Amino acid sequence: MRITQLLPIAIPASALALSLLLPNLCMQCRAAFHPEEPPAETPGTEGNGNYVVGPEYQLDPDLKDNGNPKGKYFEFKMKLADSKIFRGDDSTLDPKKVVRKERKIFVYVPAAYKDGTKAPILVMHDGPSHMNLVRNALDNLTISKDPNKKLPAFIAISIENGGNDSKGSQRGLEYDTMSDRLARFVNDEVLPAVLSNPDVREAYPNIAFTDNPWGRAVMGCSSGGAAALTMGWFRPDLFRRLITYSGTFVDQQDDDAAEEAEYPLGAWEYHSSMNLIGKSDKKPLRIFTHVADKDLRANDPEDSYHNWVMANERTAAVLKEKNYDYRYVFSKNSGHCDKRVFEHTLADTLAWMWRGYQP
Repeated sequence: MRITQLLPIAIPASALALSLLLPNLCMQCRAAFHPEEPPAETPGTEGNGNYVVGPEYQLDPDLKDNGNPKGKYFEFKMKLADSKIFRGDDSTLDPKKVVRKERKIFVYVPAAYKDGTKAPILVMHDGPSHMNLVRNALDNLTISKDPNKKLPAFIAISIENGGNDSKGSQRGLEYDTMSDRLARFVNDEVLPAVLSNPDVREAYPNIAFTDNPWGRAVMGCSSGGAAALTMGWFRPDLFRRLITYSGTFVDQQDDDAAEEAEYPLGAWEYHSSMNLIGKSDKKPLRIFTHVADKDLRANDPEDSYHNWVMANERTAAVLKEKNYDYRYVFSKNSGHCDKRVFEHTLADTLAWMWRGYQP
């Protein structure tokens, strides 16, 4: 119903004063509890579904240095002790597993980025990860004339993990825990650190990141891949484009983690009898998953909760069942986080992932 006329009403002076103050006092409250939902995307279904690659691989020409204009590359460090979320002193950590004192942050701003615009971003785990391939993809595909390959001028931010691996490690705490902690760490601490970095600011005085969660992608491999899905799953208001290679959708969450009470099998619960993906309302996410035919513990039984191939096959199946925008790649003659698979597929993966993005 449209209101066409407002009738005058007598309002007590104290109530009037309060009504004038409330819009300013509650602006942040309204934003927190009623955030504006970005426009729905309409990327279509082209490129969705299950694919097989291999057994032979080659470096995609779009991932080579083709001599196109280059952007600017930055590196800096963040002390773990300065963090409010991952300080390196969690009670679940195994004292025998070394924790880094500092983590490196790697940033690439493509030549196509215009200072002052709100850039989309790609967050990458286990930095520097495949930053060399992503840099070349940006140099080549932000200026592509092919609309099916063209990439937006996103800023790549690759974050070093906190150290070591698996249960009891800082890396495991960050990547394998079923919570929103990593999403908050990236959003609340890493992204502001990039924007305030003196070298970045000198080159781009007005640099800014988009607040649109459809403009925020995450990529990782192994536990970093599980972390990419977890960031979007628990905080789709922050990150919605998710790329996972050889995803650790297995029971690798620390046994002492508080989250064990709710998710006793860790990331295995995405597709287990708990079936988080299948039994939850569909979330606004676009998801790429991959597994190799010779991935980790490929012959383990189901009750080991540690078969990477089984975990990724089941994750892809439930994504399809729930009608997600998803792409699943099965790579033949390849292993866990196989470099050749990245070199063969990453350009297409990035193009599919950013399909439909509207700045």
